[in-house]
Amino acid sequence: MKYAIALGSNLGDSRTILESALNRFENIIARSSWYQTKAVTLPGSSSQPDYINGAAILETELEPLELLTKLQQLEAEFGRVRYQRWDARTLDLDILLVDDVVFQTETLEIPHPRMSDRAFVLVPLAEIAPDWKHPVLNCSIAELLQTVDASDVRKL
Repeated sequence: MKYAIALGSNLGDSRTILESALNRFENIIARSSWYQTKAVTLPGSSSQPDYINGAAILETELEPLELLTKLQQLEAEFGRVRYQRWDARTLDLDILLVDDVVFQTETLEIPHPRMSDRAFVLVPLAEIAPDWKHPVLNCSIAELLQTVDASDVRKL
């Protein structure tokens, strides 16, 4: 199966963490440049350092829930602690898309439910997979990117 994965970090040596995390994957088909973006926080929460974000396309025989478990284990290895939603983190790995599949359980929803609203996801993904169709919205990643404000996403 072909997966699109989002990567992000805003704690520690983010670039080194992200590169090291990517090196743990086999069968990476494509990877984006790194981008600096403002942190998305919950209303009323304290400010956070900027994120470094990117995307990768990989092939694996793992089923979506198996890959999710692997990604969460990798996050933990790099020091991710889950306190609250949208907290600062050493490593954040999200499954965005898998082939042209729609997949939903209590723990995982593919396509990622908020990916189409997030420039920090769409900009790097459009760099490596502009023609990949969102299976629910029936738009390409490049088309989705045209619907968001990407002015705060800066290529490193």
